[in-house]
Amino acid sequence: RAEGRVEGRAEGRVEGECALVLKLLSRKLDQVSPALTAQVKALSSSQLENLGEALLDFSKVAELEAWLSENR
Repeated sequence: RAEGRVEGRAEGRVEGECALVLKLLSRKLDQVSPALTAQVKALSSSQLENLGEALLDFSKVAELEAWLSENR
């Protein structure tokens, strides 16, 4: 059971990171398409962390698309 709790916490943490990154992307880029949202949701925790830093420099959706294509 303890192992399941640890996995559940880790999944919850990744979901929280993902929600925060998506919220920041929406504020920075106005709208993020469902296709790009799905790509962001598929990222690992470390990739989400890297995207969280990189998005500070984004000014266009094309920059997010380029980042995602480079970091798959």
